Parts: sequence; C-alpha cells; structure tokens
Amino acid sequence: DRIAAAAVDVAAHEPIPSDSPLLAAKNCIVTPHIAWATLSARRRLMAITAENIGAFLAGTPLNVVNGL
Repeated sequence: DRIAAAAVDVAAHEPIPSDSPLLAAKNCIVTPHIAWATLSARRRLMAITAENIGAFLAGTPLNVVNGL
C-alpha cells in the first residue's frame, strides 16, 4: 500500500528541515503551518471571538465544559 498524496501543515519539528524528503515529494504539499489563515477563516475567528466575549460579559458564557 502506498499513500497517493498528502498535504502537511503541521510537522513534529518546525520548520521542516530543508533536507526533509517531504519537501521533495511530488505528491506532497507542505504549507508553513498557516494553511488555516485565509481571510474568511480569520473573519470567522474574529466573529466567534467577539460572540464569546459578549456572552461572557453578559454572564452567559458559551461552550462551557464541566461547569468551568
């Protein structure tokens, strides 16, 4: 069995060493641990953050786990 392709955004050691076989693999895409950081993702992050802060200040925190 072989892996047909891969995309890597997180590695055990960062930055990935320049001699890593991943960087030379034709079927592997390597991003610098910021693949999530699209404009729409950042906007959503800010909206969720603002919603959570507002709820906390109103005394109704969101996503409470085990009462904490």
